[in-house]
Amino acid sequence: QVQLVESGGGLVQSGGSLRLSCAVSGYSPGSYAIGWFRQAPGKEREGVSCISSSEATTYYQDLVKGRFTVSRDNAKNTVYLQMHSLKPEDTAVYYCAARWRDCHYAWPEYGSWGQGTQVTVSS
Repeated sequence: QVQLVESGGGLVQSGGSLRLSCAVSGYSPGSYAIGWFRQAPGKEREGVSCISSSEATTYYQDLVKGRFTVSRDNAKNTVYLQMHSLKPEDTAVYYCAARWRDCHYAWPEYGSWGQGTQVTVSS
C-alpha cells in the first residue's frame, strides 16, 4: 500500500508553466506506475500522463503531448508533471495515482490516489 500527496497547483495565465509534484510513500514506492489524471467541473476524469516503474516508460494524452513532461526521482520518491504552454482547457483538479508496475489508460485500474491539486489557467 502506498500514499500519495500532490502539490504545486496554482493559478497561471495562458501560456504559463507549472510543475506538479507527487510524493509517494509506503511499501516499495518505486515499484508503482504513477499516473496523472485530471477532472474539470462537469467533465469526466481523464488520463493525462503516466510513468511506469523500473523502465520509466512515459505516456501522454494527445492533447498534452509536447507540452507536458512526466518524470520520477526515485531517490526522493517523487513524480513530477512539468506543464508548459498551459491553456484554459487544462484547468482542472489534477490527481496522481499509483498502480503496481505498469501504466494503464483507465483510472479505475489505479488503487491509490492523492488528494488532488487545483490548476487554473486564465485567458
